[in-house]
Amino acid sequence: MRIGMVGLGRMGASMTVRLLKGGHELVVFDLDADAVSSATKEGATASSSLADAVSRLESPRIVWLMLPAGDVTQGTLEELGELLESGDVVVDGGNSRYTDTIARAAALAERDIQLVDCGTSGGIWGLKNGYCLMVGGDAHAVEMVEPLFTTLAPEEGFAHVGPVGAGHFVKMVHNGIEYGLMQAYGEGFELLHKNGEFDLDLAQIAEVWRHGSVVRSWLLDLVASALDKNPDLEGISDYVEDSGEGRWTLDAAIDQSIPMPSLALALFTRFASRQDELFAGKLIAALRNEFGGHSLRASEIRAKTGE
Repeated sequence: MRIGMVGLGRMGASMTVRLLKGGHELVVFDLDADAVSSATKEGATASSSLADAVSRLESPRIVWLMLPAGDVTQGTLEELGELLESGDVVVDGGNSRYTDTIARAAALAERDIQLVDCGTSGGIWGLKNGYCLMVGGDAHAVEMVEPLFTTLAPEEGFAHVGPVGAGHFVKMVHNGIEYGLMQAYGEGFELLHKNGEFDLDLAQIAEVWRHGSVVRSWLLDLVASALDKNPDLEGISDYVEDSGEGRWTLDAAIDQSIPMPSLALALFTRFASRQDELFAGKLIAALRNEFGGHSLRASEIRAKTGE
């Protein structure tokens, strides 16, 4: 198949290579000229603009987006709505909010352009191992794109999960679960690390847990790899960003009155990691001193006295 690939970041670039190796032809576009140059060295055809990319495709056209969620994706889809024609398909493979996807699909449908949402998981390992693809959209549009899905995914790694929006919804919940899993591993290994009684080898423990343990997983494989390279995680900050999907998952849970305490705690812990000193913690320490005379540490004393 010949398609357009818009967005050549880490995921878009590696997906481009996997598709090229699978025998597909790709016309690529990115604002970063170096990213376009790298893709052309792999066999892709360069384009100078979105309009140029569309002009190099034959009807019915397929344009795949791997862009950041939000305004960038919105603006690109609006421009594509003016460039594409009836029967063309756009695949949004990024992490767009599913409610935005539904609204965008409705706007494109007025021009008889189909939007397929493809929740994509696999990270930088997807090039080698394949990507897990959770796809939403019209059955005919999904069928048009299916050769790309089967090239990108490992065996049994692609599923058409429902109508437009369903792919991004399933990926959103997937990422919410991921938040909780990573938090659980983090807390467990924190306890192992802080234990002063046994002089534990965390890399060894992570490795043995990978074999037959009920907590084994690909994430644990990555834990083992990280600890093998850097047992004390020296030089790594505890600042943890979030992509937004954990927040959206909680929003959906609140809308449906579904309790998700593990995800909520994992998300709030990420927020806490970005603050050097929590005001809430300072206040609690000050309160303990006020009512019980409990001692304050130096930084807490400065917070209380202004010194």
